[in-house]
Amino acid sequence: MPRIAITLGDPAGIGPEIIDAAMRSGQLPSGFEFTILGDRGTAIPGKPDHHSASAALAALDQAVELLKSGDADAVVTGPVSKEGLQSVGFDFPGQTEYFASAFGITDFGMMLTGPHLTVGLATIHEAIHDVPRLLTKQRIVRISKLSAAFLKRRGIASPRIAIAGLNPHASEAGAFGNEEQTIISPAIAELRESGEAEFSGPGVPDAIFRDAAQGHYDAVIAMYHDQGLIPLKLLDFESAVNVTLGLPKPRTSPDHGTAFAIAGKGIADPSSMIAAIRLACEVA
Repeated sequence: MPRIAITLGDPAGIGPEIIDAAMRSGQLPSGFEFTILGDRGTAIPGKPDHHSASAALAALDQAVELLKSGDADAVVTGPVSKEGLQSVGFDFPGQTEYFASAFGITDFGMMLTGPHLTVGLATIHEAIHDVPRLLTKQRIVRISKLSAAFLKRRGIASPRIAIAGLNPHASEAGAFGNEEQTIISPAIAELRESGEAEFSGPGVPDAIFRDAAQGHYDAVIAMYHDQGLIPLKLLDFESAVNVTLGLPKPRTSPDHGTAFAIAGKGIADPSSMIAAIRLACEVA
């Protein structure tokens, strides 16, 4: 029986209640063993502190141990506070980078997928002023190939992947920057030569997500975090899932945060957690 580990996230947030709701939902597939990791007794809902952050980090460490030992076949991570984790020695921008480091993986990526959109990110948790400097042909090629492999694993034999531009209007032939000409187009040329999927672009950023939502593409590769996540969360906030690509075993997470303001009130929507558990089961 495949085993799915589920971390509570920060126990002062909504993680514990949405996991409980998911377990009661009747919407999870049968034939899986679910193990919930984390200490609920360390926190008061809505009042995060050093103890709740430490519990969140301990659950992540335990999840890695289970994955490495073979005692878990996938992990679903509950929402955490990056500020809280970093206050207790967490030296990573987010959980994506943490799991990649834990497995010694450098070829990894972050993708979010929902009913309307699937988005891969060429750069992840970076300050916006650093994006043009960090954006390289290699980054775009890597996330695009990882995204193609993920889509094939989900049964799409010939994925259609659109690569977004960075600048307004995809720069209009250099009128608003030149990253499309010097970085993005060369990456697309290399991707097309690989034959791993049908790659197109650079697409005009303010239109490409609409085309994808209408079914013209199976995924969009965004150049930076908010470029991709704003349209995805607009359309799929309740049911989108965060996926770490490139790991030896699947890691998924709901696409929302800790929501400390509503924790413990019984009003948190478990839909994204349910979707994250279902996807972990699917790809495990």
